[in-house]
Amino acid sequence: MADEIELKTAPADFRFPTTNQTRHCFTRYIEFHRCVAAKGEESNDCERFAKYYRALCPGEWVDRWNEQRDNGTFPGPL
Repeated sequence: MADEIELKTAPADFRFPTTNQTRHCFTRYIEFHRCVAAKGEESNDCERFAKYYRALCPGEWVDRWNEQRDNGTFPGPL
């Protein structure tokens, strides 16, 4: 048998107890970009936040948020 693929997602977070993970997704996205702003693009410390938001957030949302950040119209606190 070939190498097994291990699938993981973001761990449970007590701040988001319900099944709707929209706020969890948004928070992890913001945490990643705050981490990058504080520690720089080269830091590996932020990679866990990137994994979390990529596992939780739909790609369309991330694309839109990235465009908004580039245009200076992102609604969140970065």
